[in-house]
Amino acid sequence: MVTAALSLVGFLVSFYLWLWKLGLMGPMLCGTGGCETVQLSAFGMFMGFPVALYGVIGYLALLVVSLVGLQPRWIGSRGPTVLIAVVATVGVGFAGYLTYLEAAVIHAWCRWCVTSALIIVAILLTAAAGLHSGYSVNGGTTN
Repeated sequence: MVTAALSLVGFLVSFYLWLWKLGLMGPMLCGTGGCETVQLSAFGMFMGFPVALYGVIGYLALLVVSLVGLQPRWIGSRGPTVLIAVVATVGVGFAGYLTYLEAAVIHAWCRWCVTSALIIVAILLTAAAGLHSGYSVNGGTTN
């Protein structure tokens, strides 16, 4: 349930940034101006798509897997937890790269991006704790 809640919050953060990037939102609510600098930099796009779209897709996938893992059929299975750990590992790597770009190249910090990075780290730690302790992130014991 923790992973599902974190995934939902991450999805909402990414969705907000994606809508802003598409021009469907008003002014960026950041407080420092760094968010606009980061979002409008050359690094606000990756392979032709806004970076935030990757967050939307990743967090939505994590949310779906988390909710599927809560179903009675999956309680006690390591499958959803392992999948969450794999997706979150990729997400942490990507967030680490983007955070490096903010610090070393763009020289601006986006509070929303930092929040997303912290959320994906929390999801990875939750999945790792579940795998290590013998409990799945959905609450049941693993096989």
